[in-house]
Amino acid sequence: MAGNRKVLKVIKWAVVVVAALIVVFLYGVIPWFLTNIVTTNNFRFRDRNAGKNPASLGMKFEDVQFKSRDGIPLKGWYIPAADSPQAKGTLIYCHGLHRSRIEMLPMAQFGHDLGYNGLLFDFRDHGQSGGKLTSIGYWERLDAEAAVGEALDSENARHPVILWGVSMGAAAALMAAAEDPRVDAVISDSTFLSFDDVIKHHYHLVVYLIRRHWWWFPPLPSFPLTNEVIAWSAWRAHFSPSAFNLEAAVKHIAPRPVLFIAVKDDARMPPGIARTLFSADDSPVKAVVVLPGRRHGEGFNDARTQYEAAVAAFLERVQRQPASNGTIALQESGRGL
Repeated sequence: MAGNRKVLKVIKWAVVVVAALIVVFLYGVIPWFLTNIVTTNNFRFRDRNAGKNPASLGMKFEDVQFKSRDGIPLKGWYIPAADSPQAKGTLIYCHGLHRSRIEMLPMAQFGHDLGYNGLLFDFRDHGQSGGKLTSIGYWERLDAEAAVGEALDSENARHPVILWGVSMGAAAALMAAAEDPRVDAVISDSTFLSFDDVIKHHYHLVVYLIRRHWWWFPPLPSFPLTNEVIAWSAWRAHFSPSAFNLEAAVKHIAPRPVLFIAVKDDARMPPGIARTLFSADDSPVKAVVVLPGRRHGEGFNDARTQYEAAVAAFLERVQRQPASNGTIALQESGRGL
């Protein structure tokens, strides 16, 4: 009997230890690992444009270097319009998370063909730029703001200045435009609603995908794991999650024009996000476009004809708005393209 009690005691303690290790793994190791993914750029997506530069696509360019307001050194390419004195304006291209300026080369070629100056750059902790942390758009807004200054002050680029961003780049573009009146319009492709929302949405998406392959995997509740990732990521990157809200940002951008783009079957950033931002925007000149496809941030590559048509029509509307002191003075009251 004494031997049986000792065995039961050992089993009891073994169960307690295993349970404790599982809890530590699920609510300690995993959220910290996810926090590292959010705040550091330790891997790169493979890009079809790898090894290319603007000259590869027939565009003249110059290397540029500048600093963000908080001192992060940034590198990029400035592409003057073919007829620079008569450029229609300036497009500043903002790439996505774990990518670099080369992601935006096809867009830059299209913008160049339309007669715009272009500036492509690497966000902090990406490509050839400095910095050791990323914030999925919050601090990157300062990089976009610095790119605007580089184009206008160093390159004497022309207005209107339009920020064109994809995913994280779109978030940074919207945040920058909300604070910087030198930005005349924004093209926002496949962004999110807020920092809290994007973390929670991706958690539910990952759990869903795991359970599709392993039915026995438990439907773990988002609390407290997502709350830990949100809090630790914000702590590590030094920002307040409540300040990273794109619905609030678009309200500050108005009345300047915004084009919201989404991909129909994008599970990461579904079209409902673009429609919600569109509804929150009080700009009299705004549009939302949903393109066929399913790959996140790949609307330009997968539905290029529709994408280019939407951007060209939007830029025409921006051109029809007279600029005053670097800010578009909107007069139209129509909505949509």
